[in-house]
Amino acid sequence: MGIRTGEQYMNALKSRKPEVWLGGKLITDLLNEPVFKQPIQEIAKLYDMQHDPKYQDKITHICEENGERINNAFLVPKSEEDLKARSELFEVYARATFGLMGRTPDFLNVVVTSMASNSWFLDKYNPEWSKNIRNYYRYIRDHDLFLTHAIINPQNDRSKASHEQNDMFTHLGTVEETPEGLVVRGAKMLATLAPITDEVIVYSFPGFQPGDERYALAFALPIDTPGLRILCREPMQDGTRSLFDHPLASRFEEMDAVLVFNDVVVPWDRVFLYNNVEAANLLYPKTGIAQQPAHQSGVRGWIKLAFATEVACRLADSIGVDTYLNVQHELGELVQSVETIRALLRVAEYEYETTSSGEVRPAPIPLETIRGMLPKMYPRAIEVLQTIGAGGLLMSPTGADFENPELRGDFDKYYAGRAGVSGEERVRLFKLAWDLCGEAFGQRLLQYERYYTGDPIRKRAIFYNQYKRSHSFPMVDEALNVENRVENKSV
Repeated sequence: MGIRTGEQYMNALKSRKPEVWLGGKLITDLLNEPVFKQPIQEIAKLYDMQHDPKYQDKITHICEENGERINNAFLVPKSEEDLKARSELFEVYARATFGLMGRTPDFLNVVVTSMASNSWFLDKYNPEWSKNIRNYYRYIRDHDLFLTHAIINPQNDRSKASHEQNDMFTHLGTVEETPEGLVVRGAKMLATLAPITDEVIVYSFPGFQPGDERYALAFALPIDTPGLRILCREPMQDGTRSLFDHPLASRFEEMDAVLVFNDVVVPWDRVFLYNNVEAANLLYPKTGIAQQPAHQSGVRGWIKLAFATEVACRLADSIGVDTYLNVQHELGELVQSVETIRALLRVAEYEYETTSSGEVRPAPIPLETIRGMLPKMYPRAIEVLQTIGAGGLLMSPTGADFENPELRGDFDKYYAGRAGVSGEERVRLFKLAWDLCGEAFGQRLLQYERYYTGDPIRKRAIFYNQYKRSHSFPMVDEALNVENRVENKSV
């Protein structure tokens, strides 16, 4: 099949009937449900870009194995050029969505590619698991599928392990083995964009303890598998807001969901890992499924931060406040943050590492540095935007107000910005900023940036401990040795 079009993606959605619950109602027509309609269009545009001569050679390539054109997310990097080809895909998709959609198709396709290209790890535990993930990679590659994932347990009693919860199947676990496959029961989150994806992949996040064997799982299923229930959070927009009033929230809402598995059968050929705590805890570090997707999320985060910075700069310019020293200082800070992330990405790509199997990965330290800095840099950008916009962010009229000829003169006069900035232009800019920094949509983007890689404090502590193990801090010894030599000479 190779690369598919936006129309093919939407036809696939039309043919499926997942059990999607939103606002207490079962959604039976995803394509025409207002909350999902525009986000579906945005994902479809990404698929269409694969066929656009302007982008095709940047984001796709001819697969050596099957001779078909495939997306660069399915490329196993073997050189610096391959790594840059993936980076270009990430950037093209991120710019198309202003970095506001964190779980575009490239993200999890990279995860599966990395898992399959490092299936040697699964071979050590069960050769069937290794074969299954390689076959699954080929399946989603050849059909150009869009995945969601669910790898976090519900926030119940976090002081207890999965096997210590009040109900044995609060967290997703294996009920029994059958000739057809595993029967699983329980819940996982956060399945971003789940209702409008093709499949879901579940895999293990490190932290399993002895006794958690039944919860150590990795598998993939079609999103409309019988028994799989999708519980959507409250929407950040209802799908009826105009592009004028909500230019971002109306287009880029990423629905998040809890997935409930009610005795779902996972066929044996879709099982990648189960009932093994050691394998589950090592899956992340051994298969590169943290490092390779961190490249995508780093590029996406860079574009998102750059977008927020551009909005802040344009907003400040529109009302002339960027002539003030304190505003220049804050905007300069944001620009330097953007350039810091960009530079770290380039270092990660330039100082790549090659695994024993020949796979090329971006350098881990710059990527983890990005993961540590973005959860602070992006909230800071939003804070600066709120500060510069001040009360003006709360005082915008609607698009309908501008369409009323009786009111238009007042809005043109009293909402105009500095010379050359019309009232409508200024209002549209402030509405763009408010969507980003004030609306529930923008606050979800903010919360996402803080926690999409996990607890930022825990992550930075892990980073330090790993850094300490791999660095002996030799300059300290050198400085102390010089001091000793100086003392010896004086004697």
